[in-house]
Amino acid sequence: MATAVTASRHLALGLGETDLVAMYRAMRLTRLLDQRMWQMNRIGRAPFVISTGGHEGAEVGAAWAIDRRRDWIRPYYRDLALCLALGLTALETFLGLFAKAEDPASGGRQMPGHFSDAGRRIFTCSSPVGTQFPQGVGLALAARTLGTGAVAWTFGGEGATSTGDWHEAMNFASVHKLPWVCVIENNGYAISETAAKQMVVKNVADRAVAYGMPGVTVDGMDALAAYEAARDARARAARGDGPTLLEYRVYRYMPHTSDDDDRKYRTREEIADWRRRDPIDRFAEVLDAAGIDVARRAEIDAALQAEVDAALDEAAGRADPRPEDGDRHVYATRLAEGLRG
Repeated sequence: MATAVTASRHLALGLGETDLVAMYRAMRLTRLLDQRMWQMNRIGRAPFVISTGGHEGAEVGAAWAIDRRRDWIRPYYRDLALCLALGLTALETFLGLFAKAEDPASGGRQMPGHFSDAGRRIFTCSSPVGTQFPQGVGLALAARTLGTGAVAWTFGGEGATSTGDWHEAMNFASVHKLPWVCVIENNGYAISETAAKQMVVKNVADRAVAYGMPGVTVDGMDALAAYEAARDARARAARGDGPTLLEYRVYRYMPHTSDDDDRKYRTREEIADWRRRDPIDRFAEVLDAAGIDVARRAEIDAALQAEVDAALDEAAGRADPRPEDGDRHVYATRLAEGLRG
């Protein structure tokens, strides 16, 4: 009986085999890129890496609910899986990692993980924690003012909910009943501080009631559950019923960044326990139930690995930014020329 229910679960959510394969591909590509970027960091070829491992199910599930023709997305630095699901490529990821001139996010001016792509409706990331929330609410206000039918999505970690920016964004979005979905990826750690030191409530979603909006806590290691919650939140926003706070309970397998030593604040046993709930392994069970067997997944994996290898080689050979272009997009061209003169 359990198998029959599992086999029909994706169909009940309106997802077909093509969706499942594409979702699996996005999650596996994220994990392979993660692994290769860490290798590049450890051998000295990449100065900084931010890992997504453990968040893949939540991000890809949410991505599948986004209207890619209309919605605007304001990601944060751990959202590689989200951006890959929305169209970012392995080559573009490596161009950003190596700070190449063709890096689509910043032309090699920003750290990795600072996603930006107007063509894919991904709004520019910034480094300060929490600033994305009022910016995302601004996108929602613009969408309603212009009547585009778009919903704005803003992503962040649970540590960012301790900032004033987050609370102001929540209040403004609720008061004005904006088409906004706030997605919090709660991995239990704000860098090295546990969630218990950030808030006394059990869940981030518990805070939603203070702003008069729904708060939903979801198992973010389950991609289909993540999709269902995001789909419902988008539908609510699109109807004009206002914002929703989605909290995905996830875990990050790697340190906060490549500069972090997580041995100082968590045990290897804790990580091993969470790895037994790996979102990609759990999604493989969905694929099994849908008849997408191990052999087919092995073919997908092999193709993705070849894609990552080729993208790495291609990106490494691309041109670096030119020193004389350092002030492009910073100062007006005429002003910059005057300063040089």
